[in-house]
Amino acid sequence: MAIGALKGLRVLDLTRVLAGPYCTMILGDMGADVLKVEAPGGSDDTREWGPPYAENVSAYYLSANRNKRAMTLNLKSEPGKEIIKKLIAESDVVIENFKTGTLEKLGLGYEDLRKVNPGIVYCSITGFGQTGPYKDLPGYDFIIQAMSGLMSITGEKQSGPMKVGVAISDVITGLYAAVGILAALNERQTSGVGQSIDISLFDSQLSALVNVASNFLVSELIPEPLGNEHPNIVPYQTFQASDRQLAIAVGNDRQFKNLCLVLGKEQLASDERFATNSQRVKNKELLINILSDAIKEKPAVEWVGLLNDQGIPCGPINNLKQVFQDPQIKERNLVWNCKHPTAGDVSLVGSPLKFSRTPTELSKHPPTAGEHTVDILRELDYSEEQINEYKKAKII
Repeated sequence: MAIGALKGLRVLDLTRVLAGPYCTMILGDMGADVLKVEAPGGSDDTREWGPPYAENVSAYYLSANRNKRAMTLNLKSEPGKEIIKKLIAESDVVIENFKTGTLEKLGLGYEDLRKVNPGIVYCSITGFGQTGPYKDLPGYDFIIQAMSGLMSITGEKQSGPMKVGVAISDVITGLYAAVGILAALNERQTSGVGQSIDISLFDSQLSALVNVASNFLVSELIPEPLGNEHPNIVPYQTFQASDRQLAIAVGNDRQFKNLCLVLGKEQLASDERFATNSQRVKNKELLINILSDAIKEKPAVEWVGLLNDQGIPCGPINNLKQVFQDPQIKERNLVWNCKHPTAGDVSLVGSPLKFSRTPTELSKHPPTAGEHTVDILRELDYSEEQINEYKKAKII
């Protein structure tokens, strides 16, 4: 069995929905022992977010919860608080995404838990962070996409603002959270103590606007919806071939010259209106009309072959059926299969992390609510009698 890069790391996961679970799944994929804690009966909303379902398990829940053990615990009860503090004493990381101040009111905030374990790395994910005028507002990806400016640059001028087709603000926040946690753990090796991490969907999504945000800060020009085009590079967009659309991304003047050669439009490369990227940006509409007329003459697969031969970045616009039929998926091991106790045979998107010595792997199916509660309590030396009492009292 492979030894993951994070083997020996204990992560207490008090999160639900996507940003937090996605972060802890990344850590679990790398070998961390992740304990997913929910309220009795299960409190991760995504368990009900469907269809589609694999038997009675939502595809949404399956997407972000593999490689975890699950327990249920009533954190409002005194025994529940006692149990969670015992887990904290044996953990390296706790990650939570309750509303700002919720765990502090329960006596489970960072200042409380650092007394139990000074080395704990405590990551809090919220919509807008622990400070600022919006700190008490709930954090939903859709609202963050709207308020961060992402929707204002997404879609066409005709369509108006559009959200991205996946909860990208949650995903980016989960990635930032994983980076922050690993950085804090690295620092702990020197200082010997942990720290708290305050990360928000809003901050993360604003950071992910990268060059578009920088363009505004430099120019103070408000960007319009970009559609499938690029604000600084031409041609860098979708084109309609004779049968379907494809994407072409010309990143420099050499690639543009090669594109003109492939299209049989060599004269464009020496035309002063198009010879440099700056000129192509200024004369974009005229150039795109010429290129579009040429590209319509052949099917996408033929163009992709010709363009790839000349080192011009391009690719067909695939639907998900076409994506999962692509041989690159199999070669890169991007579909992981497992058996689930109620969903049966389940396929999941594999980890993109490829380590040479400590590979990521699927070691645990996405757990049912509280699936490992009894096992975890036994590890904490709770007796069978105590466990049965907690069941009757609905503490677990």
